[in-house]
Amino acid sequence: MIWIPPGFAHGFLVLSETAEFLYKTTDYWAPTHERCIHWCDPDIAIGWPLEGNPIVSAKDEAGRNLKNAELYP
Repeated sequence: MIWIPPGFAHGFLVLSETAEFLYKTTDYWAPTHERCIHWCDPDIAIGWPLEGNPIVSAKDEAGRNLKNAELYP
């Protein structure tokens, strides 16, 4: 289990053949308020231990780089 504060960026890489990931949320899903940072943003430079091309959702593939992300006051 991992707790992710509201509004906090998060991501994960599955190293096994399969995985089941469930979200427990603090409110209803509101896609109009959802934002996404691109998983391989070169400025963040996460060293993902990848072998081959990852399977990434369309939403995650369309994410913005952090320097172009929408900021909140």
